[in-house]
Amino acid sequence: MTFDDNLTLNILRKAEDGGYGILAQTCYDAHSVIGLVRAAERKRSPAILQLFPVTLAYGGGPFLQFCINAAHQASVPIAVHLDHATDPEHIELALSLAEKGIAFDSIMVDASHADTDEENIALARPHVQRAAKVGVAVEVELGRLEGGEAGLRMISDAKLTNPEKAQTFLAETGAAILSPSIGNLHGSYLRPPNFRQEILKDLRSRFNGGTPLCLHGTDELPDALFQECIRNGISKINVNSWARDPYVKALVSGLQNKPFPDAVEESTEVFASVCERFFDLFGSTGKA
Repeated sequence: MTFDDNLTLNILRKAEDGGYGILAQTCYDAHSVIGLVRAAERKRSPAILQLFPVTLAYGGGPFLQFCINAAHQASVPIAVHLDHATDPEHIELALSLAEKGIAFDSIMVDASHADTDEENIALARPHVQRAAKVGVAVEVELGRLEGGEAGLRMISDAKLTNPEKAQTFLAETGAAILSPSIGNLHGSYLRPPNFRQEILKDLRSRFNGGTPLCLHGTDELPDALFQECIRNGISKINVNSWARDPYVKALVSGLQNKPFPDAVEESTEVFASVCERFFDLFGSTGKA
């Protein structure tokens, strides 16, 4: 498979051309996977099914194969992405599975914890090169986001992305997707977010639509801020707790007073309904 055939990149390029955003929804289990696929098919929207490394490590190849089957057999385009692969053992697991034919469409090789951009490049580049051999596109982060969630490494000392370094950074890593640091963070915002939209505008101008931009740190963001980021060049939007938390609440409540299948069905629909709202908000409904 070549990058011309890469599903993640094809989905994101069409979103860039169409001026809409793509929901990259984190899933933790089979129920949430089914909820995302249901929602995407009902809304006729492309989507990205996203796993954290802890989920990949827990479920291994069999669970990844389930996710790939559910996504790729859907009636709309759904790619499968590994988010925030920071630890070498998680990257090794993802790439070794890809080399055996159980491949993510894309992974994030996250070396943003490095002290310098040069170290970030040196850490990421070998993995990017190895991923390219099996057609897996790679996302990297320039700058550093603070915070942590759901098994991710806690990071402090945020660094905003310098757009002047972005083209060199992408060229030297060989990555295809850029995650910028614009004042966003992982987890809850302790004060209203102050996103530097000028960074996004600068990046969009420099890349001229050639490199998809990914927004991390979306917990509790107002709808208008999502839409502003899309207007300024964001095409991949990572979402986690918006759907996870009401899903878990519904499942726990349902299991206390309903038959197991009914509790699962109702909580799956709760997860799906959140995804459907984001398809509408991001403008991807009907774009599949």
